[in-house]
Parts: sequence; structure tokens; C-alpha cells
Amino acid sequence: MAKAGDKSSSSGKKSLKRKAAAEELQEAAGAGDGATENGVQPPKAAAFPPGFSISEIKNKQRRHLMFTRWKQQQRKEKLAAKKKLKKEREALGDKAPPKPVPKTIDNQRVYDETTVDPNDEERTVRLCEQLSTVIPNSHVYYRRGLALKKIIPQCIARDFTDLIVINEDRKTPNGLILSHLPNGPTAHFKMSSVRLRKEIKRRGKDPTEHIPEIILNNFTTRLGHSIGRMFASLFPHNPQFIGRQVATFHNQRDYIFFRFHRYIFRSEKKVGIQELGPRFTLKLRSLQKGTFDSKYGEYEWVHKPREMDTSRRKFHL
Repeated sequence: MAKAGDKSSSSGKKSLKRKAAAEELQEAAGAGDGATENGVQPPKAAAFPPGFSISEIKNKQRRHLMFTRWKQQQRKEKLAAKKKLKKEREALGDKAPPKPVPKTIDNQRVYDETTVDPNDEERTVRLCEQLSTVIPNSHVYYRRGLALKKIIPQCIARDFTDLIVINEDRKTPNGLILSHLPNGPTAHFKMSSVRLRKEIKRRGKDPTEHIPEIILNNFTTRLGHSIGRMFASLFPHNPQFIGRQVATFHNQRDYIFFRFHRYIFRSEKKVGIQELGPRFTLKLRSLQKGTFDSKYGEYEWVHKPREMDTSRRKFHL
């Protein structure tokens, strides 16, 4: 019975402590709500002295209350600072300094040399024009919304041997279609890492009209031989060596790197090269029999990543 009495007395003391804490919280809330009896606001320093730390308060309810009061005080101070700044700007009028731009991850981004200027709307057109100086007897035409089915018969009627179509997305070249006329085949490539001549450092002078030599490197499979022959058919087989220009299609891990150089023999053992541009990288997506026909065309090879890219050591070109 004595133990039970001790428990009841201890529970009574706890309830008294809780009541006292609740009364203190009510008094603190009443003091923090506004003015005193004389209508004077209490000083901020008295409510939140310097070095004040809410985490030191052990009572959970008191800590929560003090935290809410601290947040309200922070909001009031920010609002007062904004109003003061607004009044100062209105007083200065046109002489007011410009508003500061907030720092974000986007506007603090590190500059990249390959960033495309959104005002440069002719990037794909310039790539086509520069390719026309690399490939002999080539012409640049604007597609203007025409379907490839309508373009191909016109090309065949004019005795063109090949058709190259460059696709773009957001003013950036991202795809290339190469169709051999009149009977095909047609290859579709993904294009990336495009660099125009003005974007290449230490580039040489513009290329001359001489027919360049061509280098096809590391095309070893039957599919690779087919793609290599399609690239070789773009250039006449009688290069003019006096121009000292060479176009290179280098295959490495199924990525085809295109480069255009001018070379010079410095001695019997040393050769100097100078890149002329443009440069880009191709990735084969599909090879189709005949000319381009996306609806009824028969495909010789289609890249299926989930089925074909199971091993990092297996390549298709």
C-alpha cells in the first residue's frame, strides 16, 4: 500500500508540473502576441538574447513555441527589409541600381566550348555547305518539308549517285541518312560531336577543289565492308594528290569518326597534318535494302541495344 501511495504521489507531482508548464507557455504566448498593458512592444533583445539557441530548451512544447516565434520574427524582419528597399528604389526612381540576379546552378554553369548558340539558326546549313566542299561534285538543297519519297525520284532523274540528308533537333544536327541511288542501300546514322570549321582550334586554310584521298580504317565485318563501300562511293576513285587532302572514316567500337586533313611531307620519315574540318561522329542505327522507305522497306540490319549490346567486347562493324 505504501508503494501504491508513492506512485500516486509521484503521478500527482508530474501532473502539477505539467499544469505549471502549460501555464508558463500560456503566459509566454500572451507576452509574445503583441503589446503590454501600456501598448508598448517588448524589445526583441529581451525575447531573443544574443547567443540564443532553441535546441537548448528541453521542454518540447516550449521549444516548439519558441521556434514558431523565432520564425515569425524572421519573416517580419525580411518583410520590413523588402519594404524599406522598395521605398528607397521608388525614391531614387531611374537612378536606382539594377536588381541583383539570384545565383542558381543554371546561371553559374561552367562554360563549355561545344555549347550551341541559340541564335545560330544556320548551323545545319553551314555543316551541309562545308560537307559540299569535302565531297566533290556535290550540291546543297533545302528540304523545305518535302518527303524523301518525293526527293529520291527527282535525284534519280538528275543522275545523282548518292543522297545525304542531315536531320536536326533544336538547331543541332543529330542524324544522317545516306542513300545510294538508284537501287540503294540506305544507311541511317546517329550524328554527334559536330564541330564546324570555326570551332576547330589551329585549323588550316579552307580546302581546295582538289579531289581528296579517302581512308577507311577498321571496317572488318561484312556489315562494315558494306558501310565502307557506301562512304567510298561518295568520292571519285582518282584522287588528285597535288591537293594533299585526305578524308578519314575511322571505325572504333562501332563509332565512326570523320576527319578531314591536309598533310605535308617534312622529310622522308616525318609528316605534318593540319585539320581542315568539319568533324563529327556517326553511329549506325540501321541498313536498309533499296532506297529510303520507312513504311515498306526491308532492313538488312537494325541496331537493337538490349539484344546486341549484351557484351562490351562484341562489335558489328
